[in-house]
Amino acid sequence: MKPFSLLACTYLLGTSLALAQTSTLPDSGWAKTSVNGVVFRGNSVATFGKLQYTAYYNGAGKVVLAKRTRGSVTWTTKVTSLTGAVSDAHNSISIQVDGDGFLHLAWDMHGTKLRYCKSLVAGGLDMGPEQAMVGNLESSVTYPQFFRLANGNLLFLYRDGSSGSGDLTLNRYDLKTKTWTRLQTKLVDGEGLRNAYWQCHIDRNGVLHLSWVWRETTDVSTNHDMCYAKSRDGGVTWEKSDGTNYSLPITATSAEYALKIAQKSDLINQT
Repeated sequence: MKPFSLLACTYLLGTSLALAQTSTLPDSGWAKTSVNGVVFRGNSVATFGKLQYTAYYNGAGKVVLAKRTRGSVTWTTKVTSLTGAVSDAHNSISIQVDGDGFLHLAWDMHGTKLRYCKSLVAGGLDMGPEQAMVGNLESSVTYPQFFRLANGNLLFLYRDGSSGSGDLTLNRYDLKTKTWTRLQTKLVDGEGLRNAYWQCHIDRNGVLHLSWVWRETTDVSTNHDMCYAKSRDGGVTWEKSDGTNYSLPITATSAEYALKIAQKSDLINQT
């Protein structure tokens, strides 16, 4: 493995943020698989105040955390003791900073138990012990994805289950209590028959926009259709594009279809 520049690193991390500097990170990144740059990676870069963070697996499969002051080319890095099965590109890293400045990290999951920890101090790279979030539906987790709301609370989306049979689950971290709670057990319900592959975005007005395709089996060729939902209250209630409220959980029958796409149309999981 040869060390690569921050420009190459951030390209592989899949971020569109302006991190392309001439400086180099002091540790080479894992590049034998796309685990550091998969399209479904939740958050490869997190910014809070003047600080900006990134995370990646190094050549030994250890999680490396890095931070800088925005605009600076100097990075502070921390090679953690946390490891991941980097040979499986599903085991991507996702990070986010809560409204108090604490870094949250999820990594190394593909239909396996939740792996999650939080920094010991605000602005720090030293992580606390691995821990549960809610304590249930955390044994078969894939596609971790954090979002920070305007009030500083966090959302955490993940698939509970497996390819062809899974549900989209949503947790919320509360700054006041410093705890996670289950917001939606089955936001999008595969009903044991299918699963959703989603992408989510929070717009400038704080509205969550969620789209997804369905997959009927473990075979990617059974991906089909494009569905849509949005939330104006941080994931508590959800509605269709015309403002009609969903009755949760959302299923294949109740979902709003933005576009009907047949199976065997080469439809990718997340885009």
